[in-house]
Amino acid sequence: MAILKFPLGPIGFGAFKIGRNQGIKYPHEYELPDEATVDRLLNGLLDLGVNYIDTAPAYGLSEERIGKCIAHRRHEFILSTKVGESIIHGQSKYDFSEHRIRNSVQASLSRLRTDELDIVFIHARRDDLRVLRKTDVVPVLIALRDAGLIRAIGLSAYTTEAIRETFPWADVVMLTYHPEDRTLEPVMQEAAQRGLTVIVKKGLASGHLPPKEAIQFVLRHLSVTSLVVGTLSLDHLRENLRWAREIRPSSTPASSPP
Repeated sequence: MAILKFPLGPIGFGAFKIGRNQGIKYPHEYELPDEATVDRLLNGLLDLGVNYIDTAPAYGLSEERIGKCIAHRRHEFILSTKVGESIIHGQSKYDFSEHRIRNSVQASLSRLRTDELDIVFIHARRDDLRVLRKTDVVPVLIALRDAGLIRAIGLSAYTTEAIRETFPWADVVMLTYHPEDRTLEPVMQEAAQRGLTVIVKKGLASGHLPPKEAIQFVLRHLSVTSLVVGTLSLDHLRENLRWAREIRPSSTPASSPP
């Protein structure tokens, strides 16, 4: 994506687990890590060469912890967050009104301790096409991109129809793709051909698939730029990167971007 600061690496870090452990889809429960553990993890993954971090207001303490721990290294990574979903008393609440979207972006900027967001995704429900067509969110994000608060905008998608709906205005799309769910495979190449960056979420089926097999399956698809994985272990992340580089040996190297 030319409008970003540098190319995304093949493995991005999904920052859900550093901020939230309620309402999870992972096969095993986990304790929320303390501040010192999060600091070591975030700085460690940057040291490994991971240059993309994905978060959201709905990920609990995630944005706040990213800002506290690595705002001083902001030039080393591309950062994405989301709008539309929040967690109140453990329950998802959705609001795509103009007032809520603008307030959400400003709150994310503050928590993340940054002046600019590289990517903002619409954090849609499964009725993602209706959200795009019937709410304020698309024109508001376009205006915020035009104002320079956001570099790139897109949709965290569920359906083929919604992905195609983004083509006139989006820079990037995030979608689910793994060996047991290839539903959106036909539209991935179409999106890439139209110039959208394709980022895969839940490529390990929320921890239900063997990681090496799933990571390499996703990255063999040439339309995929980056796969977001969530972990609390630097050793696991190091393995993920090794497996990714077997498929993408010439991708963004394990050193800080220029």
